[in-house]
Amino acid sequence: MNPERLHQILLAPVISEKSTTAADGANQVVFQVLADATKPEIQKAVEQQFNVSVEAVQVMNVRGKVKRFGRTPGKRPNWKKAYVRLAEGQDIDFMGGGN
Repeated sequence: MNPERLHQILLAPVISEKSTTAADGANQVVFQVLADATKPEIQKAVEQQFNVSVEAVQVMNVRGKVKRFGRTPGKRPNWKKAYVRLAEGQDIDFMGGGN
C-alpha cells in the first residue's frame, strides 16, 4: 500500500457520546475516513500512525442530512465512519492527558 495514501486515509477522530461509550465498553476508536477507504487500508493506517495493534475494523457509510440553509434546501455531504477495535491493553489518547 502507498504510504502517502495511508497517511491521508484518517481524516479526524469522531468524539461523541456514542464513540466514548464504544471506547469504554468495547475498546473501540471511531474515525472519519476517506469515502473510498477499505478495511485493510484503515487498519494499516491506524497501526502505522498510532503504533497500536488493531483486531477488527467495521465501516459505516453515513448519509448526509437534508437541511435548510436559509431559504434554500440543501444537503450535507455523505461520509464514512470506521469503528476500529484495538487489541487488549492498547489505547489511543486524543486529549493528550499523558505525562
